Amino acid sequence: MMKKNILLLEDDYELGETLKELLESHDYQVDLVESGDGATDASYDNSYDLYIFDINVPDINGLDLLKSLREADDKTPAIFISALVDLNSIAKGFEVGADDYIKKPFFPQELLIRVNAKFVQTNRDIIYKNIRYASNTKELYIDDKIVSLGEVQESICDVLMRNIGSVIDKTILMDCLQSPSDTGLRVAINKFKQTTNLEIKNIRGIGYMLEKS
Repeated sequence: MMKKNILLLEDDYELGETLKELLESHDYQVDLVESGDGATDASYDNSYDLYIFDINVPDINGLDLLKSLREADDKTPAIFISALVDLNSIAKGFEVGADDYIKKPFFPQELLIRVNAKFVQTNRDIIYKNIRYASNTKELYIDDKIVSLGEVQESICDVLMRNIGSVIDKTILMDCLQSPSDTGLRVAINKFKQTTNLEIKNIRGIGYMLEKS
């Protein structure tokens, strides 16, 4: 399978390198640039499957950059990562054509989850051992028989199945709960394990992982 190509625009060198390293460790090809002009040149010279743009960067800001790309009929999916968290900035991000918007600061793992989800949308079904997960309908099949999941288990299933082989920070999984707590998450994970017979690894103090088969 060919690697997905990502253009990452981030002028914070340390953050940019961290995100690049994380994404590349999960089989993505990443070009990191630090300015709007650099991103413009890269987008003209190469074909990408996803853009990840910071907004406050030198030269052309991320908003104007994406707007110009959309006006040039570039439909490449785009995610903004920005410290601008006011509703006006977020609304502007989607107005110029973003598919997602992540507020800084964020866990690098959160970006990976969003990126994985973006590409899984085109693949629809995720196959893992004797399980098939239909990502578009969030239906889980074990040995081709549909399994009924409650709302919490369905949310946990979605995160785990979209990120097989990745450690999911427990704070991200807690967002699946109605009343987030360490105890509640352990109970929910155990119930999901009992329902599916999946081996979900507990990375103590960090989170959980569904290991690659």
